[in-house]
Parts: sequence; C-alpha cells; structure tokens
Amino acid sequence: MARVLITGISGFIAKHVALQLLQAGHDVVGTVRDASKAGPVKDTLVRHGADHSKISFVEADLTDDAGWGEAVAGCDYVQHLASPFPLEQPRDREALVPAAREGVLRVTTAALDAGVKRIVVTSSLAAVMYHPKFKGNFEAGPDDWSDPEWSAISPYIVSKTRAEQALWKLLDERGARDRATVINPGLVLGPALDERIGTSLSVVELLMKAAYPASPPICFPTVDVRDLAALHVAAMDSPNTAGLRLLAAADTVSMRETALILREAFPAFKKKIPTGELPAWLVRFLAFFDRSLRSVTSDLGRRRNAKTAYVTEKTGIAFRPAREAVIAAAESLIEYGIVEPPR
Repeated sequence: MARVLITGISGFIAKHVALQLLQAGHDVVGTVRDASKAGPVKDTLVRHGADHSKISFVEADLTDDAGWGEAVAGCDYVQHLASPFPLEQPRDREALVPAAREGVLRVTTAALDAGVKRIVVTSSLAAVMYHPKFKGNFEAGPDDWSDPEWSAISPYIVSKTRAEQALWKLLDERGARDRATVINPGLVLGPALDERIGTSLSVVELLMKAAYPASPPICFPTVDVRDLAALHVAAMDSPNTAGLRLLAAADTVSMRETALILREAFPAFKKKIPTGELPAWLVRFLAFFDRSLRSVTSDLGRRRNAKTAYVTEKTGIAFRPAREAVIAAAESLIEYGIVEPPR
C-alpha cells in the first residue's frame, strides 16, 4: 500500500478521492490551510467507513512555500486537488491566475524534488473547451486548449488554462512529463459526503431553491464525483496514463434538462423548480448587473461535449450518465439540510 498526499482535502472532490484511497488500504495525508478543518474532514471520512488510523493532516497553503516539504516527505504519490473555484467572478480577468499557477507549480516542484512516483493534478474542461473556434454543438479532445486571451471567458477559465499550461511547461523543463497525469473534469455533481458542498453543487441547489425564475440557456459536460474520484485513483499508478490529459465527463446536459430531471425525480419540488429558459440576450444584459452570470456568457449558444472513449480504454473507468449524478447530488443536498422540501 502507498502513502498519498491529497492537497485541499476538505474539498468536495478531494474527500471522495481520499475515501476511495482509504477504502483501498492506502495511507492518506491531507493538506489543510487551517488545522481546525482537519477534525471535521476526518469525522466525515470515518463516518463513511474509512480507517481513522490511516488519515493524517499537515498545514500548508498554496500561496506559501512553508509546509510543502514536510507534506510530501515520505509520500509515494501526490493528488493535487486544491484550487479556488469562486461562484462570483472578480472584475480583473487575470486576478485568479497567480494563486492557481503558483499553487500548482509549488506543489509539483515539491513533489518532484521529493521523488514521488506520480503527481495527479486536477485541472478542468475549462482549460480545454473555451476557444472562439468552437461554435454550436461541438466535441473537444485532450489536444484542445482554451484561449486565455479570448475576452469572452471568465477569470476562472483564464486561471485554469494558464495554470495547466504552466504545469506542463515545468514538467517539460524538468524532463518529468511522464511523472504526471492531468485530469480535466466537467461540471462535477453526485453525492456530497457532508454539508460542506462544492461550488459545483450550487447549480443543483439554486434550481431546487428557485433562485432564478428560469434557467440560462447553457450546457455542461457533467461527471459524477464518484467516477471522477475513481479516475484519480486509477491514474495514480497506471502506466497507461503517464503524461496524459484525461478528460472526465459523461453526457452534456443543459440547465433546463437538469431542472426536468429534478422535477421528475423529486415530485415534492415539482412546482418550485423552474423549467423555463431565459433568452440569451437577456442573460447577457443581466450579466452587467449580476456578476455570477458573467461567468456563463461564453457558454451561450454552445453545447460542449468531451471526447472520453480513450479515457475508459486506458483506465477502465466508465462514466455514469449525468442523470444519476444530478439525482445523487439532490439527494445529498436534502439529506444534509441544504435544501428543504416544500411544505
């Protein structure tokens, strides 16, 4: 069994990766920015069946060199999942780049210096699918890149693209490309393990709470967090994934399609969940006043699909349909009291 470092272990995806690693018998070291987060994370993992004796924590911040040498010491593998994903985008399109780029470079450098066998880095389809050449209904693959200079994209997309490009440049400079695997997930849904949900589950939460009278006309390639975690674990020591980008998504669903899935699966919410769709022009207009909508304007008029057959071929991981991920996400939101059934 191996010793695995997971950065940002308190995150939605990271907790699932940690749980699957622990269930497989590995020892897990999780980084937290604040030691007070360690207890709740450990409680969650143990509650879901993990062995408490195989979990340990270390304080480390992506913006600071301190602690990373200690964190990677004695580890066989690194799973780098820590990354900011704000729901509200800053005004400066480059504002998120320094933290994202320096964070991944800091962790990767420490891991390479420590001699770890493989670094698995979580990037995003945001670094793949946002280029003005992509229009309408299209499919993108692992050789495609978003254009960080495209003015239509959000600061988050800019940061994910620049951070991943910087990562591959560092790996090439160190002659270490085959010691890393990058995973690029779409919208990550599926069950939360506790009440501390990820930003991605807010998509389902907002629909179930009727935060908007209708949905913006946007679509997301979607992946279940359980499949995504399994892919992280499979990529860790597979000779088939060295030096690759692994796109992670099942089918692509629109916000309206997601709403219809929820209405059918949860009849108690039927009257509450909106099924209307806002006109694209109205979304662009509202984005001037609602900064959370600015991050989706580059999705208007596009249906993004991911090429993933090669991922299943190389890892054996098959992605369950988006419908299952949507329903599992909603069930956990209800279970943890984040969304309450209408009275």
